[in-house]
Amino acid sequence: MCEVAVAEVVLNTGEGMPLIGMGGAASPLPPLDVLTSIFLEAVEAGYRHFDIVACYGSEEALSRAVTEALERGLVKSRGDIFITTKLWRLGLEYVDLYIIHWPIRVKEGTEGWLDLKGKMLPFDIKGTWEAMEECSKLGLAKSIGVSNFGTKKLSQLLMHATIPPAVNQVEMNVGWQQEKLRAYCREKGIHVSVWSPLGANGASWGSLAIMESHVLKEIAIARGKTVAQVALRWIYEQGASVIVKSFNKERMKENLQILDWGLSQEDSDKIKLQIPQRRGLAGDMFIYKDGPYKSLDELWDGDA
Repeated sequence: MCEVAVAEVVLNTGEGMPLIGMGGAASPLPPLDVLTSIFLEAVEAGYRHFDIVACYGSEEALSRAVTEALERGLVKSRGDIFITTKLWRLGLEYVDLYIIHWPIRVKEGTEGWLDLKGKMLPFDIKGTWEAMEECSKLGLAKSIGVSNFGTKKLSQLLMHATIPPAVNQVEMNVGWQQEKLRAYCREKGIHVSVWSPLGANGASWGSLAIMESHVLKEIAIARGKTVAQVALRWIYEQGASVIVKSFNKERMKENLQILDWGLSQEDSDKIKLQIPQRRGLAGDMFIYKDGPYKSLDELWDGDA
């Protein structure tokens, strides 16, 4: 029924989550029918994990694709598809993973995040997580988690949580390896899921540094793989899951082909020691002298 069977990680909730997921962001976003077809092609290729949020504008297409995949027998049941989201806009009875998108709180009626000056409020970790736990208890989400949380914020959350976060979804790639945060999450039993695994690849933020890395190119040539496959395999070998965002049919397939081979110790050492480290999304849009975060260190908890 599908070309590749993707391995799963078992979260601290006992739920299995496919280690490779497909994101729903694109600019510009394809028309609804085209995007629905893209999601169906992803299901046919072997994707069983989809990660979206309402502001991406792709939730309706995914909902339609899941319905059609069931009707066509591409999957046997809704339980065969793992869906991560940040808002209840899918028209489904439940989601598999519901996460807090950012440790950010804005005034009611605020749209977008291009200009948040005077619109940000102190983030209520305790109250927000209590609401997340209620979603879990009501069966609306099988697992709950966070995104873009540093070690300090995770520690604050865990002080009063009755249900610990199952996942922390963060920017991580060979060019921003997040060793401190990964070690903390590992200690606390929180699974790390990765956005921007290829460094945003020329988007309005991030850079082409990963895709143009001479270190990765040398490894890719030696292994008979693409640069993207080497970068994704490195993340997989760190025990993290990855969210990829290509809507190209062939690249969707290539991104799944990282499970049946491995990097050598020499490859891993080169990646760890020779690739410059820099966060792709700095987070400047959340920093204001009169706001809750007055520096990037405060936003990211000093993690590097």
